[in-house]
Amino acid sequence: MVETILNLIVQGVLIGGLYALFALGLSLSLGVMRFVNIAHGDMIVLFSFVLLSLTGVIGWSPFVVALILMPVAFGAGYVLQRFLLQRTVGKGILPILLVTFGLSIIIQNGLLEAYGPNTRKLSGGPIELAAFRVGPIDIGVYPLLVFLLAVALIAGLDAFLYRTSIGARIRAVSDDPAAADLIGLASARIYPVAMGVVAITMLAAAACMSVWTNFDPAIGPSRLLAAFEAVVLGGLGSLWGTLAGGVIIGIAQNFGSQLDASWQILAQHLVFLAALVLRPQGLFAKG
Repeated sequence: MVETILNLIVQGVLIGGLYALFALGLSLSLGVMRFVNIAHGDMIVLFSFVLLSLTGVIGWSPFVVALILMPVAFGAGYVLQRFLLQRTVGKGILPILLVTFGLSIIIQNGLLEAYGPNTRKLSGGPIELAAFRVGPIDIGVYPLLVFLLAVALIAGLDAFLYRTSIGARIRAVSDDPAAADLIGLASARIYPVAMGVVAITMLAAAACMSVWTNFDPAIGPSRLLAAFEAVVLGGLGSLWGTLAGGVIIGIAQNFGSQLDASWQILAQHLVFLAALVLRPQGLFAKG
């Protein structure tokens, strides 16, 4: 029994790394840019299908293709924010919800028309099946690498936001857009850069997800929900809290699946609701 519980916790922590990757970009959007991107999950899925197409054409590893696409992802996020999402800044929460909801519908239906409803999965090579044993616990190499990537990205983004001049500008605009405008830090110039960074995290999440599990054009909302719950559990504005939220979700799912397969997702939602009641500000809320 002790070994089983320990194994569930360890595997849940590793799965939490993937959920943290899903949530990282949303954490930046909510905690730094102060808006909810309903299309967040669908944009991750869109990047997954882009990787699917490119790997099928050139035959390279999806991870290599993802590295090459990082500047493209940044540019796509920059353009999206600069010419579409920026028009909703300062106009309340409803416009951004409506615009990103419409974007979500467009992405889903576009992918459905282009690729059909079938599920897809990318191959990561031998690393997918590689594992090593620590005592009674088998640890997959790929899940461990995904978790370490999540930690590395969070550490990098934390340093970017708090130890660079552009990060300071992003936080200044987030804290008080009107005051930032008065000193020349217009959100129209700062937010597109932040959205470009968000897009890079989406690409990383897409690369890891597309090798870890199946995906299809309609799976975006479930990815958004997992990301949203991880962000809220960790606390808005806390990148390390996002990792903790993802780990909590992963552990909850593992324990729920031991009761019944149908309890896997339900356990995640129950833990989220309990956390909202007991600590609505999240585990590591800032401010």
